[in-house]
Amino acid sequence: MKKFLKNPLAIASCSVIIFFTLIAVLGYLITPDQTPYANEQHLELGVKKPGFKVLMLKIYPNDYSNNTSPDGNKLADNHKQFWLKTMLFGKISPTENIPIYKYKIFSDGTLQYETYTGDTPNEGETKLLSKNVKYEIKQQKYLLGTDKYGRDLLSQIIIGTRVSLSVGFIAVFIALVIGVTLGALAGYYGGKFDAVIMWLINVIWSMPTILLVIAITFALGKGFWQVFFAVGLTMWVDIARMVRGQVMSLKQKEFVLAGKALGFSDIRLLFSHILPNTVNALTVVVASNFATAILQEAGLSFLGIGVQPPMPSWGGMIKENYGYIILDAAYMAIVPGLAIMLLVLAFFLLGNAVRQAFDVKQR
Repeated sequence: MKKFLKNPLAIASCSVIIFFTLIAVLGYLITPDQTPYANEQHLELGVKKPGFKVLMLKIYPNDYSNNTSPDGNKLADNHKQFWLKTMLFGKISPTENIPIYKYKIFSDGTLQYETYTGDTPNEGETKLLSKNVKYEIKQQKYLLGTDKYGRDLLSQIIIGTRVSLSVGFIAVFIALVIGVTLGALAGYYGGKFDAVIMWLINVIWSMPTILLVIAITFALGKGFWQVFFAVGLTMWVDIARMVRGQVMSLKQKEFVLAGKALGFSDIRLLFSHILPNTVNALTVVVASNFATAILQEAGLSFLGIGVQPPMPSWGGMIKENYGYIILDAAYMAIVPGLAIMLLVLAFFLLGNAVRQAFDVKQR
């Protein structure tokens, strides 16, 4: 463990993973756009540069109570919900949001505003808003700009983090359950049981992984949960082969023979004494599989058979925006691509650091 903590690459990779995990957990609490899937669209704001600012007129419904001045300051929100629900699922905006160029408040409280239609002022439609309508006007800033639908790109990136990490966690969990169980049973009992499992492993391993994932996806259907199972059902073979080899080696050790002499059951020996000794080697494979799962999900979403809109996905964002790479908005595809690269690289470096820290031959 000391060797692991002294490895700068291990510290850097853990920091990146923790950073992305915090972003994924906080989710809608830190997104500028808190609507479900960060899907608030303003087509007139499509493909705006990072740092773009616009005045946003927020018109509240008639049942929205307040006791404020006509300019809309300190509005009391009757549409509040528990913060945990907001963090997990977002919340529907209680207001109608309208981008505007400019506005003017008359002495009688009537608001006159010009709707935003593009980068050139005085082209929008001039409208009046009664003094009895509750509203507020704020300047909204898009730190990473907007996509072609006028959605906040930063919010899409943040919520997309959840998809990548969720696929990693759940797919690896599915692969662990299947791989550890089959690998342990094959390695411990051997014989025909081992032969059948190895035949299954070799058959699955002989197929191109991405084609197998696509086939399973078509069988299960497109969607969020289907991607988890499709990726998980193709990643267990590496784990099974590794666990099988470790168990075959460990079952010949003296502590296992002593356990058999004491009358311990096979299940107790296998799961309480043998498998805990495979954790170090298993950690390396799991870290690698985690990175692989993220790449596979991004690839499936890019092909259009992974996570479906309006749920944001890094792979889906690259697909939607790759046409802008040759234009002056290449960042729209580069930013999610960099996010994928950083997270995948962090898991690969973490796996290498764990292997170096626990490899007895390198001590």
